[in-house]
Amino acid sequence: MNQKNAEGTEGLGAWGKMGVLALVLALSAGAVAAPKTGSGGDTSTSTSTSTSTSTTGKGYEHYIVGNAADFTRSASPATQAIVMMGGGIDVDEAFAWMIQKSGGGDFVVIRAAGTDAYNSYIYNMKGVDSVETLVIKTREAANSTYVNERVQKAEVVFIAGGDQNDYIRLWKGTALDTTLKTLMEKKVPIGGTSAGLAVLGQFDYTGANGSITSAEALANPYDKRMTLDMGFLTVPGLGGVITDSHFVTRDRMGRMLTFTARLIKDKWVSQAAVRAVGVDSETALLVEDGIAKRVGKGSAYFMQPNTGALVTCEAGKPLTFRNVAVDRLSGAGTYSLKDWASFDSSVVRYDVSAEAGVLLPTGSPY
Repeated sequence: MNQKNAEGTEGLGAWGKMGVLALVLALSAGAVAAPKTGSGGDTSTSTSTSTSTSTTGKGYEHYIVGNAADFTRSASPATQAIVMMGGGIDVDEAFAWMIQKSGGGDFVVIRAAGTDAYNSYIYNMKGVDSVETLVIKTREAANSTYVNERVQKAEVVFIAGGDQNDYIRLWKGTALDTTLKTLMEKKVPIGGTSAGLAVLGQFDYTGANGSITSAEALANPYDKRMTLDMGFLTVPGLGGVITDSHFVTRDRMGRMLTFTARLIKDKWVSQAAVRAVGVDSETALLVEDGIAKRVGKGSAYFMQPNTGALVTCEAGKPLTFRNVAVDRLSGAGTYSLKDWASFDSSVVRYDVSAEAGVLLPTGSPY
């Protein structure tokens, strides 16, 4: 089962088919609908089966499987756990890790469009009290008491793929934004895939005017589709960082290099402090206490432009940005986001450059 969007195509892992079968069986068994008023004062419709409940309110949909009562965790998380997933087919190992970090509690998925397909997928892995999906489609819904009460009770939060511009446009500056930041202060595990990954760093590529390719970004760093933003979430350890997904699959090294050039040129962050992380499809980084472990099929790329020479970054002119360091993490290695370095044999360091809009080396930059 795939969820398609402008920036990425998201899918379920190996457990997905089991989840769909469970959903079909539940629906065929019949459901009962009754009016319900959420605590936010929204008149909504609730549909229940023996194992799942759905609620529709003003601008949101809420789906839950498992125990609807709030879970009480025996001990608060000692460290912040983060999943940075690159989109495509979901990485089962990453979700299993988040379940482990939940302490057996309530797993909450948030998105601005799409279905509750994650509910069965995650719940069938076992180890959680419940799985909830909140489809939050308006700013009014993001400010809803009902929505925020559900998210506040999460032991894990996961931001699904979709369109990151929706997340920024609909959620930034709302009560939901505050709720998510409060959860992070409490070290509640958080993760995201594709568009969900795009909003985890301090700086975000929004795609507000449509997606941009590497070639287009390198040709003109101020193309109208080069839309950047800041001030939404910033999970711990990702200050100064911009992220990108489907990295090798969609050839995004050139545009990530251009993102960093723009952040420096526009003085959003110093050249010494800016960083970028690209994660390939079907790949995830499991980050705890600033140490990232790679799981899945692809690699992750850590860009550090502080030693590069930014020569030309102007509207209507191709980018020239020389000798920017990239660390590629493959295999079973780890990477320190605190030190932006690794002494692991699974990490290879090399430089990339843009010369008059041409990405170098001219072979594969991956």
